[in-house]
Amino acid sequence: MEQISTPTVTGERVTLRDFSDEDVDLVLSVVNDPLIPQITSIPAAGDEDDAHAYVRRQQSRARSGEGFQFAIVENPTRAVVGQIGLTFRDSTRERASLGYWISPQHRRRGLAAVALDEVSRWAFRATSVQRLELYVEPWNEGSWRAAESVGFSREGLLRSWERVGAERRDMYMYSLVR
Repeated sequence: MEQISTPTVTGERVTLRDFSDEDVDLVLSVVNDPLIPQITSIPAAGDEDDAHAYVRRQQSRARSGEGFQFAIVENPTRAVVGQIGLTFRDSTRERASLGYWISPQHRRRGLAAVALDEVSRWAFRATSVQRLELYVEPWNEGSWRAAESVGFSREGLLRSWERVGAERRDMYMYSLVR
């Protein structure tokens, strides 16, 4: 069986690469964020062992065929600023969903939009994906503006779509097609 690994995608402002042990500090920097642990597998108030386990899970996604999880690296500073992931949603791998987060100290600089643009262009160029989807809570204006700025279209509001923490939340659904 062919070994699949996470590629490196280099853009002008960011590089998307596989997670490594050097990303443990990034993970630890967001364990107390009010949202990131609720929408990812980062454990709230996790310790260094939890952060290493998180990194290993991200590294395993490509090998399992589930998709690709990228650490987002800002090129000029080489700072690791967040994560963006592509998860296949059907057996043909023609439909995938995207999820992303930026650590609080790096937000409001357009890095989510830049990473989203890079991973979307890469997915259409290098995989069989025909449709990309993402889901954003209506209150998360920064995230839906990032999606719209790179060409994603809002398709509608999905009521009670996803559990976030202890409650079900509405989500805007966005798509970008090849």
